[in-house]
Amino acid sequence: LLAIPSGQVTTYSEIAGAIGHPRAVRAVGTAVGRNPVSFLIPCHRALRKSGGLGGYHWGLPVKRAMLAWEAARAEG
Repeated sequence: LLAIPSGQVTTYSEIAGAIGHPRAVRAVGTAVGRNPVSFLIPCHRALRKSGGLGGYHWGLPVKRAMLAWEAARAEG
């Protein structure tokens, strides 16, 4: 998760592949969702394969806002 640049996103599936376990998508999603320090580890940058936001500890409006803020900073 730390390798995902600010303003960019990836999928749980891509993370599973990157760690050498392409079939462990559900386990990756569970691990990302249980991140106890999401203010330090940017789990908000992980999305569903469909592009959906998935879940987030502080709720989807916060995840959506964080992604929008990072995207705006990356553009400008």
